[in-house]
Amino acid sequence: MVSICSLCSFVLSFSFAFVPQFSIFIDAQAPSYFQPKNEKAQDYDYPSAPISTRWTNDGTTNRSILHGDGYIVRSILLQRKGPYYEPAYACGFYCNGNCENYLFAVVIVTYTIDDLLDPQVVWSANRNNPVNIGATLELTSEGDLVLKDVDGTVAWSTNTSGKSIVGLKLTVLGNLVLFDKNNVTVWQSFDQPTDSLVLGQKLTPGQRLIPSVSWTNWTIDEMITLSLNSDNLAAQLGTSPPLIYYLNGNFPVDASIALAYVQFVNGSLTFFSNSSQKLTLIVLPQSSNAQYMKFGSDGHLRVYQWAYGWKEVADLLTDHVGECGYPMECGQYGICFNGLCGCPASSGQVNYFKQVNDLQPDLGCSETIPLSCEASQYQSFLELKHVKYFAKFAFPTDLQTMDSLSCKKACAKNCSCKAAIFLHGSNPNSGKCYLTTQMFSLTKINDSKISSDYTTFGTIPSDYTTFLKVQNVANDVLKTSVGNQRSNHLRIILGSSLGALFATMILIVVIVLIVWKRDDNETEENYLDQVPGMPTRYKYDDLKAITEDFSKKLGEGGFGSVFEGTLIDGTKVAVKRLDGFGQVKKSFLAEVETVGNIHHVNLVRLMGFCAEKSHRLLIYEYMPNGSLDRWIFHKSNECVLDWQQRKKIILDMAKALHYLHEDCRQKIVHLDIKPQNILLDGNFTAKVADFGLSKLIDRDQSKVVTTMRGTPGYLAPEWLSAAITEKVDVYSFGVVILEIVCGRKIFDRSLDEDDMNLLSLFERKAEEERLLDIVDNYSEDMQLIGPQVVNMMRIAAWCLQGDYTKRPSMSMVIKVLEGAMEVQDDLDFNFFAQPSTNRAAKLGQMDIEFNSNTALLPSVLTGPR
Repeated sequence: MVSICSLCSFVLSFSFAFVPQFSIFIDAQAPSYFQPKNEKAQDYDYPSAPISTRWTNDGTTNRSILHGDGYIVRSILLQRKGPYYEPAYACGFYCNGNCENYLFAVVIVTYTIDDLLDPQVVWSANRNNPVNIGATLELTSEGDLVLKDVDGTVAWSTNTSGKSIVGLKLTVLGNLVLFDKNNVTVWQSFDQPTDSLVLGQKLTPGQRLIPSVSWTNWTIDEMITLSLNSDNLAAQLGTSPPLIYYLNGNFPVDASIALAYVQFVNGSLTFFSNSSQKLTLIVLPQSSNAQYMKFGSDGHLRVYQWAYGWKEVADLLTDHVGECGYPMECGQYGICFNGLCGCPASSGQVNYFKQVNDLQPDLGCSETIPLSCEASQYQSFLELKHVKYFAKFAFPTDLQTMDSLSCKKACAKNCSCKAAIFLHGSNPNSGKCYLTTQMFSLTKINDSKISSDYTTFGTIPSDYTTFLKVQNVANDVLKTSVGNQRSNHLRIILGSSLGALFATMILIVVIVLIVWKRDDNETEENYLDQVPGMPTRYKYDDLKAITEDFSKKLGEGGFGSVFEGTLIDGTKVAVKRLDGFGQVKKSFLAEVETVGNIHHVNLVRLMGFCAEKSHRLLIYEYMPNGSLDRWIFHKSNECVLDWQQRKKIILDMAKALHYLHEDCRQKIVHLDIKPQNILLDGNFTAKVADFGLSKLIDRDQSKVVTTMRGTPGYLAPEWLSAAITEKVDVYSFGVVILEIVCGRKIFDRSLDEDDMNLLSLFERKAEEERLLDIVDNYSEDMQLIGPQVVNMMRIAAWCLQGDYTKRPSMSMVIKVLEGAMEVQDDLDFNFFAQPSTNRAAKLGQMDIEFNSNTALLPSVLTGPR
């Protein structure tokens, strides 16, 4: 549990000298009718503020108190409604741990005689964009509540300018409200719930509770959500179709959806409709003390209550789904039985799975020999009887009836399939088959309770069998075997070609290609229909209509063209049409399977795809400012980014790669980071796109041998040996940083021979201590802030180290970009001094400080999914 005693820290200093301390924190003085009264009973209350008020996250103010667990709240507004030990709410800057980043958050606390105890976050504005010391929150004269980081970039805003707002207040229910002169609510935090509900708060159709990745990593984890739909309250994974593990439905059919909501009240979670109908969904423990409800990243919905400290008093979904009914209760491949976790049993002398951590079995299991698509002939299935998937309502209703052998064959033919889950009655030759490419927790059924509660298949199956795909030969043997097979194929093809007539050979090749392409297209189409987590599938004719017969071309690349389109609801999209086959097919599959299952604010969202006959198209969110190369490789001053925009774009790219490398359930390496694959939305937020060359990362090995791929100029040196890790992306990221700062391409043949290669020029200017010579001369502000620009170039140099083990991880890069780590002070490298003969300051010898405990471990790429 997050102990937010920092809020108590914060508010403690208000009790004796409120007014002068208030002036320390607020830049603009509030009118008298917003000021708290100076009565003893009101010492803690400052529940509202007028427009043109500005607060600063000042780390030196005595209104901040460091809690023993490292949590801080710097309070802005405080609202209480009762005597001691009643709930109180505050909003302000919140941090935890080492306080490198802050949220603007609403917290719930308990009011005592002396202080406020153990604040708990119940709403936050900027989970994906935390801010630093020096950040500001301003209620502008136009009525917009704006959170800006210390560098001036906007981290969050209510976007309410021009709506006649006169003030900001925090209500007794913990609702943060912008109101007009008639005290009418214009904007409220209750309309934008995060991961929590407080007493009296409603969850309406279309709203979702979405957890953060963890207590210390606030990034939104959209893989799992709790939402109110048209006729049910559902907790589910964000796959396609969704894997639902909790469903409380069958609400009154005559309920008006516009007026329907679920409300957290003392004693229940209740469905209301038309202000007259109500249905108690979940019974809660009643209490006179403060309570709040939080949806966690583990899928649990818990109620916490103040009892001389925050205590968990209810785990609301467990009574409905059981201890083993959560997606990651026992981690990937883990089997849950009566609340205990274990790995799939060995088969004969082969142990196919091992625990990730022997001391923490709930972290799941890993494969002892990773699956390899290149050696599928060495794969078999581990049969687990009486084992089912975690989810109670997980499977789609349109699965075909087949026998267990056909079910296994379907998984064997699907390279990405990791398991086939077979649901059947007393006759094992007739059942339903579900294929999964992502492994969540499995559940062992008690032999005395074989009868199931699945009712989505017409008949109720009585038993389950799960077939796990396993690899039987180690990777080095696989590579040798696959290499020998390829060599034999080559001899056969060459021998038969020499003995055939040229005309006959051409005819045969044409026929084979036609047949293969037709069958392969059908196989691929059927395969994509069985992959969970896929985005919306469109028909080709629909995309022709959306794009007005592909009439508005946005651009083109090596594999096809991109067109502007508009969906029925008016949403603009970008439609990429891939041309050809072979490598294009691999690119298409990699893009759909990779981007379709991941979600991050700095990754371009894949909204749909089309796989129909020979047509392969991808539908993305529309990015109005196009690709980054348009803005940095300029020929005039029409499209010039200022320094703050360039820094923000670099940070956005770093966050995207950090998510791919370190936060995804399966690591992903992009393999083609370049300005053409960095897109900019209307606010110049950078998003990484084009995953056609991406590959999954295996965490168990140090490096992998694979064929060279990517774009010349952005390829790391280790590609020459074909042994690569995720650090190839870090290298490419370093090249792009240089291109952004210098405003030119990595290769520019219009320049003198010595200056054509940007990396060579960069090295020479570093030796001459004249790095500012190569800064983009179209940007006036960059010429004026030399130290910041040079520091960014030093970060680029760190990423460009020839030895990949010396390159930083993307999490370390983010810390440097955010100012949490600095360049070492003892470097003899002054960019503003006259050229020195001292070579000790060469750029190649620069180091940047980082935590000595941070592991710089390479990872491995598997074969194509």
